[in-house]
Amino acid sequence: MAASRSSAPAPIRVGIGGWTYEPWRETFYPDDVSQKNELHFASRQVTAIEINGTYYSGQKPETFAKWRDDTPDGFKFSVKASRYATNRKVLAEAGESVERFVNGGVTELGDKLGPVLWQFAATKKFDPDDFGGFLDLLPDRVAGVPMRHVMDVRHASFMTPEYLALARKHKVATVFTDSDEFPSFADPTSDFVYARLMQAQSRLKTGYGPKALDQWTARARAWAAGPLPDDVPYVPDAKPAKAGKREVWMFFINGAKERAPAGAMALIKRLGKAG
Repeated sequence: MAASRSSAPAPIRVGIGGWTYEPWRETFYPDDVSQKNELHFASRQVTAIEINGTYYSGQKPETFAKWRDDTPDGFKFSVKASRYATNRKVLAEAGESVERFVNGGVTELGDKLGPVLWQFAATKKFDPDDFGGFLDLLPDRVAGVPMRHVMDVRHASFMTPEYLALARKHKVATVFTDSDEFPSFADPTSDFVYARLMQAQSRLKTGYGPKALDQWTARARAWAAGPLPDDVPYVPDAKPAKAGKREVWMFFINGAKERAPAGAMALIKRLGKAG
């Protein structure tokens, strides 16, 4: 008997950061795929793409609409928000920059819009009042399109129960970063998990070896089904998040970037198998 909708795991999406990267012409794209057709091809090999260029500059609404139309039904984008909103001394004063970004055409993605990623500088320390003021600026919906937000915090001062409580209050997710360079903690703060896998190695065809890919497969399945994995780091002395199904987003995003597509496709293949 087929599993009921209520008992089915939450969706798991696996992808890469961007789709334009010169080394991928050698490691990912077939010779007969032109540069203008790279997104069309990439979006049929992975299930999500994190758009990074929006961090550096705005895009026209027509561009977002073209990206939407170039990708298949069911595909999703996450979008990195403008650095002008996050790279500032006082985050609570970012209202104009936040509004300019969310009203700048991103809603043209429609139902293909996934989380909006707000990435902060590694030097930005946690100030509960200022950060809370920033979270107050983030809209739940723009032009009828639901908006979900994920915080990419990169200073160890965020690894506190106080930050987790604030993020949960505002129902924003927090990036779980697989990296030795940035704080790495997997405490869920929303109804979805967002992992950025940044430790790929060039010597491995898939960036991550088979054992590591098996571990990430098990973690993704656990998050989607409800249990919290016991082999990932959590904030010390923090109140554990409640178990429950969570939509999962996993991106092979840095490290040996030339291996990212192969890593993502290998993980998708594993997730497609029973077990």
